Amino acid sequence: MLSAKQLELYITQHLDCEYIQVLGDDGTHFEAQIVSAAFLGKNMVQQHQLVYAALGDRMRSEIHALSMKTYTPAQWMSQS
Repeated sequence: MLSAKQLELYITQHLDCEYIQVLGDDGTHFEAQIVSAAFLGKNMVQQHQLVYAALGDRMRSEIHALSMKTYTPAQWMSQS
């Protein structure tokens, strides 16, 4: 069964993140907050595509659902 911490590692291996938090306790459904400079100049769909690309085939096999909120560093800073 996949843990939230493993999912964080999968994402950060292929996407530089200033901040990431993944929650989920059933091994297939997860929620994530991800802050990355890679999201600069990209719309929300493009940002999510970057995360999906970082996860690769795991989205089809290990992960049933991933709800995410993605932010650029500036957007993240304005949240607080």
